[in-house]
Amino acid sequence: MAADDNRGMEHTLDTNGVVRLAHWGVIRARGADAARFLHGQLTSDMLNLGPGRAVPAGFCSAKGRLQASFIVWAGEADEILLACSASLLAPTLKRLSMFVMRAQCKLDDATAELPLHGLAGPAALALLGDAQPWECRRSEAGTAIRLPDAQGVPRALLAGTSPSGVAPLDADSWRWLEVSSGVPVIEAATVDQFVPQMVNLELIGGVDFKKGCYPGQEVVARSQYRGTLKRRMFLFDVPAAAQPGQELFHSADPGQPAGLIANAAPSPAGGSRVLAEVKLVALDEGSLHLGSADGPVLTRRELPYAVPTESAAPA
Repeated sequence: MAADDNRGMEHTLDTNGVVRLAHWGVIRARGADAARFLHGQLTSDMLNLGPGRAVPAGFCSAKGRLQASFIVWAGEADEILLACSASLLAPTLKRLSMFVMRAQCKLDDATAELPLHGLAGPAALALLGDAQPWECRRSEAGTAIRLPDAQGVPRALLAGTSPSGVAPLDADSWRWLEVSSGVPVIEAATVDQFVPQMVNLELIGGVDFKKGCYPGQEVVARSQYRGTLKRRMFLFDVPAAAQPGQELFHSADPGQPAGLIANAAPSPAGGSRVLAEVKLVALDEGSLHLGSADGPVLTRRELPYAVPTESAAPA
């Protein structure tokens, strides 16, 4: 496969303003045991989640496969908030509720009370100033979280009231920035498809390997330390419409899938930008194609962080 190509976009991208994130929702956990309960369910540390910090996190099955992914932050006293794909909010809320049992923790859908907005460019900087990625700032409008930049564009997630006097941001532009950031979002089409490392969740701080048990923890740890990981997520452009859950095929092995799209967004220049999990061996030579071995060719782009292209060495 050709080396990474990160040439600038030929068409204008809207990179300043605010947009309501209808494709996201919020789960709220409240009660004296909320942090402890979530600590035993998610891949990240919930016991040391301070008011000034958010963390990415995953919720796995017993087999270590991601059922959902979150951006998590502390709310009011004994309250933790989890932003996730709206397509998964209801089933995830139901599944998490099954494990509450006797814990003093109540889970509910807080999306209507805490609408999520995405801010990009100067609008994000005006809200968060010099905050670093995953830092939180609170105001009367709500809680703002500095997200990792995408293609050099600052981004923020705001849970609360949309700021006044800010230009509207095109929803497709936000989705393109979201994909370009390399932060994976598990959606309905990709439930149970990925171990966290397959979508680089640990590379963005979404897996704590010292926190102790949670569903699938042994599988996740084994993937990290025993050199068993043979698939990773990378960023691509493709000259066609793409959707999460679509399979990719390699030119040298057309009979079986070589990868799966995790997230996709329309590109301003046409086609789509995608985050796709692929076999590492498929990166060595040949080409990757969307949908079939004779489908549109994918061009690899550069992620904002380094991705190991060899299996981890045994511990």
